[in-house]
Amino acid sequence: MKNIPISAMIGLFFTALYFLAAIFAPLLAPYGMAEVVGDVWEPSSSEFLLGTDNIGRDLLSRMIYGGRTTIFIATAATVLSFTLGSVLGFFAAVAGGWVDQLLSRFVDLVMSIPTLIFALVVLSVMPVTVPVLIVVMGLLDATRVYRLARAVAVDIEVMDYVEAARLRGEKTAWIIFREILPNALSPLIAEMGLRFIFMVLFVSTLSFLGLGIQPPEADWGGIVKENKDGIVYGIPAALAPAFAIATLAISVNLVADWVLNRTTSLKGGRG
Repeated sequence: MKNIPISAMIGLFFTALYFLAAIFAPLLAPYGMAEVVGDVWEPSSSEFLLGTDNIGRDLLSRMIYGGRTTIFIATAATVLSFTLGSVLGFFAAVAGGWVDQLLSRFVDLVMSIPTLIFALVVLSVMPVTVPVLIVVMGLLDATRVYRLARAVAVDIEVMDYVEAARLRGEKTAWIIFREILPNALSPLIAEMGLRFIFMVLFVSTLSFLGLGIQPPEADWGGIVKENKDGIVYGIPAALAPAFAIATLAISVNLVADWVLNRTTSLKGGRG
C-alpha cells in the first residue's frame, strides 16, 4: 500500500465505494426505487438524508439505484466496445492490405457522424431498453477503441518477436492474443478508464434527453432531468447526481492514470 500514491488511493476508495453501492443497492437503499414516501422536494432530514425528489421519492434511494443502473450500463458498454474494437483493430493491423483498408474506412465513416446524434437517431426508432442501450453505446464507442488498438498494433506488429512468431508458423489468433495484446495493455488500460467515463456521461446525457433509462427506473442523468426545475427555486436535488457523476469520473481517471504508470514497464515484448 505504501507504493500507491495518495491520488490513486483516493480514486480507488471512491471508485470502490460507488461500485459496492451499486452491487449492494437493495441492501443499502432505505426505500424502494419508485416508492413515494414524502412530499415534493422535502429538505434533508434524519428520515430523508438527501431529501425527496420532484414527486416525493427518497432521493438517496433513487441515487443508489440510479448509480447501479448507470455503472452497470457503462461497464457493460465499455467491455463490449473494448472487446470488439481491440480485436478488430489488432486483426486489421496484422492482416493489412484490403482488410485493413476496408475496416479502417468503415470506421472513419461511422466516426464522421457525431456519436450523440447517431445514438439519438438509432434510439428514436428502437425500443429503449437496457440491452439496446448497451449495444448501441458499445458499438459506437468501439470505433474509438479500434483506432487506438490498430495504431498500437501497427507499431508492435513489426517487432522482432512478432516476426519470430510468424516464422514459427503461429496463426493470426496466436499473434493477436499472445504477442500483440500483452504489449498493448498499457495504452488500452488507460483508454479503458477514459472510455468508461465517457460511457457514464453518454448514458446520463441520453437519459437527460429522454432516450435513455425510462421512468420509473432510475439513473443519474434521469434524476437530473426529473429535478432540474427545482434549481430555479434553490432546491439542490438535481445537484446530487451531477456531483456523483463528477466524482466517479475523477476517481476512475485517477485509478487509470495509476494503472498506466504501473503497466508502462510491461511494454517491450516477450523475451
